[in-house]
Amino acid sequence: MVAVEAAGFAAAIKGADPATPVPTCPGWTLADLIEHHGRSERRVEYVVRNLSQEPVWSKDVPADLPDEQVAYAEWFAAGVQPLLQTLRAADHEAPMWTRGEDKHVSYWARRILYEAVVHRADAEFALGLDPVIDARTGADGVDEFLTNLLDFPWVVDQQRELNSDGQTVHLHATDHDADWLITLGREGFTWRRGTDGATVSAEGAAGDLLLLVYGRLKPTDNRFRIIGDSQLLADWLEKSEL
Repeated sequence: MVAVEAAGFAAAIKGADPATPVPTCPGWTLADLIEHHGRSERRVEYVVRNLSQEPVWSKDVPADLPDEQVAYAEWFAAGVQPLLQTLRAADHEAPMWTRGEDKHVSYWARRILYEAVVHRADAEFALGLDPVIDARTGADGVDEFLTNLLDFPWVVDQQRELNSDGQTVHLHATDHDADWLITLGREGFTWRRGTDGATVSAEGAAGDLLLLVYGRLKPTDNRFRIIGDSQLLADWLEKSEL
């Protein structure tokens, strides 16, 4: 799937004007998006190849970014095969440093997949296209997002600001057997798969729900059916931004 999504991103940006604004990443152009994603793919390739046991950030990994932005698309594409080769050769159960609870190579394979999914959507939105994410990928991406959200202390702090003890946000995938129930509390939030009565529910395709939790789509979009306290949903989404 990483190969498919990386190819989709590369296809979207090929020949596009690097100065094109990216509306889903305010203040960014396609050049900014390509640089960010290209640095991320190189970082993941580096940490997995070296089974890094200490934190490594994108700025720590040589990027060889071209001087001219018109060459960014080709630069991005040049980083795809090394990443794929490294991921395919790696033992996904090998222990290593990660930003989450999963301290194995598998964390990074999953993380770079959804980095690619969301940024492919960013590029397609910027170019006037309508991103399509298959249901299985969308559902697993929501799982991954909610799992990782708990590993960012400032996000947990933001969730406390909601001051909503026991209120629940329900996400329902209309094209996949997947439901998520997020319970808010004074100490942050918890989540599980479930369909119990919720304060607010958002129903939509799994891929659209993935773009919703990442802030690429808004709950007011006609792709979604909202039932219950729509303000709570909007507030939770705002406080979930990474």
